Amino acid sequence: MDRCKIIGLTGQTGAGKSTVLSCFEKNGVCVFNADLAVKKIYESGSACLKAVAAEFGADIINPDQSLNRKLLAQRAFSSPESTQKLNSLVHPFVTALLLRMIKEVRPKVLIVDAPQLFESDLDAVCDVVISVVADEKTRLQRITERDGIDEKQARLRLSAQLDESFFREHSDYIIENNTGIASLLKKAKEISDKII
Repeated sequence: MDRCKIIGLTGQTGAGKSTVLSCFEKNGVCVFNADLAVKKIYESGSACLKAVAAEFGADIINPDQSLNRKLLAQRAFSSPESTQKLNSLVHPFVTALLLRMIKEVRPKVLIVDAPQLFESDLDAVCDVVISVVADEKTRLQRITERDGIDEKQARLRLSAQLDESFFREHSDYIIENNTGIASLLKKAKEISDKII
């Protein structure tokens, strides 16, 4: 069997990555969703959850043994060092799930939907990397509406991410999402048609 072609999809939070992903899904591309993988590895009693609780405090585990995401986010995004510590604990578990999926599903083309593609070094396994970017004002509005958080919390999330210049320098394709959904989908389809 031919080797699986792996496309990395990442970008700034609130830039519109999910919309771009839907375009690739319509083209029949198999998807590995890193956020869903993280939810899976945070399941009660998991090795990852125990490791994170040991680092960030036992109280990040709710009485029902689920993860208190808000409390963890508060602590993990409080400084670049804390964010890095969380990433170093979680990312190896995500990579293991990705490799297992490739082995079990054996897709011809796989898109890795990962907000932290670079931070987790998942870009190293990708043949092509696509990043979605948008201006800060647009992203702030989207994040506060989407996640039901205030501007201060949204800015904390933005500051924990790589800046736009990093995405531009380390990606094969950049999709700008400042002019509305129609142009976003058009650009996504053009790239999808070219690389699949």
